[in-house]
Amino acid sequence: MDQRGTGHPPYGTGHPPYGNEAPTVALDRNAEQPGSKSGRSSLWIWLSAVVVALLVIAGGFAAIAKPWTPEFRHGGLTVAPPPATEQPIAEVTPARSDAPAPTPAGIAAALAPVVGSPDLGSFAGQVSDPTSGAVLWSQDPAKAMIPSSTAKVMLVAAALLTLPDDQRVATRVLAGAPGELVLVGGGDPTLTTRADGGYYTDGARIADLAARIKATGRQVTAIVVDTSAYRGPTMASGWDPVDIPEGSITPIEPIMLDGGRFDPSADYSPRTSTPALDAGRALAAELGVDPAAVRVGPAAQNGAEIAKVESAPLRVRLHDMMIHSDNVLAETIGRELAVATGHEASFAGAVAATTGALTSAGFDVAGLHLADNSGLSVDDRVPPRLLDSIIATAAEPTGDAAVAPAGTQARPENDPRAAALAPLLDDLPVAGGTGTLAPRFVTQNRQGAGWVRAKTGTLSVASALVGYVLDRDGRVLTFALMSNDRLPEVSRPALDAVAGTLRNCGCS
Repeated sequence: MDQRGTGHPPYGTGHPPYGNEAPTVALDRNAEQPGSKSGRSSLWIWLSAVVVALLVIAGGFAAIAKPWTPEFRHGGLTVAPPPATEQPIAEVTPARSDAPAPTPAGIAAALAPVVGSPDLGSFAGQVSDPTSGAVLWSQDPAKAMIPSSTAKVMLVAAALLTLPDDQRVATRVLAGAPGELVLVGGGDPTLTTRADGGYYTDGARIADLAARIKATGRQVTAIVVDTSAYRGPTMASGWDPVDIPEGSITPIEPIMLDGGRFDPSADYSPRTSTPALDAGRALAAELGVDPAAVRVGPAAQNGAEIAKVESAPLRVRLHDMMIHSDNVLAETIGRELAVATGHEASFAGAVAATTGALTSAGFDVAGLHLADNSGLSVDDRVPPRLLDSIIATAAEPTGDAAVAPAGTQARPENDPRAAALAPLLDDLPVAGGTGTLAPRFVTQNRQGAGWVRAKTGTLSVASALVGYVLDRDGRVLTFALMSNDRLPEVSRPALDAVAGTLRNCGCS
């Protein structure tokens, strides 16, 4: 979640960014669009044609009869034919990998007026052409910057490269001592007490867990919440405890309700400092057990399984995490990755798993230092080169779509990482339309609205924007733009101006 100083969106098309078979819509939003909340997909870039929705209504009228008019004398009213109507038609075309390629000189000239803005503070960035693989522009691309929530880009990449996209997390209830149940947290923060669904998409319900327990006819007098699935501290270095009541985070425990929110309908609801205990008490309430008979602690896990519920698939949770920039989901998914790769389910193990997955995939992680996977820590450092290279790899054209412009050469072979990472593009908010980008590009830099898709990042000391855009000539460009040492209300419009300039650039 974009934090300190600082809704569900439409899912992506599930197609790769290039090729004739996949439709992609580019939105032309000239008015403010409110944000909404609510197998692997390959995403299309929101590009090319603007959705054309024409409702043609033929004007009609009824003649008003008066005693002295011909209409009255000849039998009354004459009525115009009913208006003709047409259904809205989405007219779309895919991004073309053979669109004119911008030149480094053209990009540099276009960006010069905006990248020199003092509002960017300490600024570093990189812009690439994923079709050719060329870096078109950079400024201190290897400089280690505070990434804020754009760190989540690396976690999603690591997860897509490592984990099955249909993986689910289970919350189990086991038989304990006589009259006692053991609620075993497996790492799912999306449980909810809301009958109509909580904060997260398709979160498991405490009521369903209770119903399955009741169906066994067991008499329950006490509940133990076992949190031993996670190790180490529950708060990362570089986190501020004030972010718990302010709504950015909660202590990371392997079971919680709606990410620890007191109000599941709000992104920035104040959070609890005892998420696992609260989950146990919610189950007790459903079962009619005294909340005072709920405790948190290790328990034997050799009892028979009484009930179980499961989270939504990983691909759904990754989408929620990115659109809403959810820190709790980032930290819990990081621990899933840690367990799958033989690391400890802790902050240290999770960041080691992310770094290891990126390294194994051939990404240059020089200069990378992570204290968490969410980007909430002010101790995190990431070079923009790494973030841009991940997005550029995800956006590479593949297969028959990898067509080189006349007079140039295409990549000699498809990058096997591209297909795995393509769903990452579908998880990025749309400028002026969805998630954390819904309120941006609507009053300033409006040329980027509907065309820019990017992960935002905001701390009181850092802002960043990492994603892609279709330029004026129809060429896909990726970017990582990182600002430190400026307040977000100053730096974010300056970052948006850079992304908007890329959209408006026909810099060939």
